[in-house]
Amino acid sequence: MEKIFYEYPAGSPAKARVLTGVVGSGDLEVLLEPHTAGVTSIAINTSVDGMRHVWEALLTRIFAAPSLPAAKIEINDFGATPGVVRMRIEQAFEELQYASTK
Repeated sequence: MEKIFYEYPAGSPAKARVLTGVVGSGDLEVLLEPHTAGVTSIAINTSVDGMRHVWEALLTRIFAAPSLPAAKIEINDFGATPGVVRMRIEQAFEELQYASTK
């Protein structure tokens, strides 16, 4: 089991908490909650060791634009592919938009 941490620039704090996905064979869950303005912190717990460079490349592409809300994100991974990771993170931010309008 490997634990990986990243920080990226962000916008204003997220307005809600969100959970997407399920930890299970070949999938992952993304837990998102508001964080300090200007910073998104990501903590990854993964069952696949040695993939730090893949995580970094994927997350750098997703969080390159600091226009996303500031969030504290926890990702619990059980061997998901990069495509599933990206989909779950995008799903979390989409859910966040919906939750913010309630």
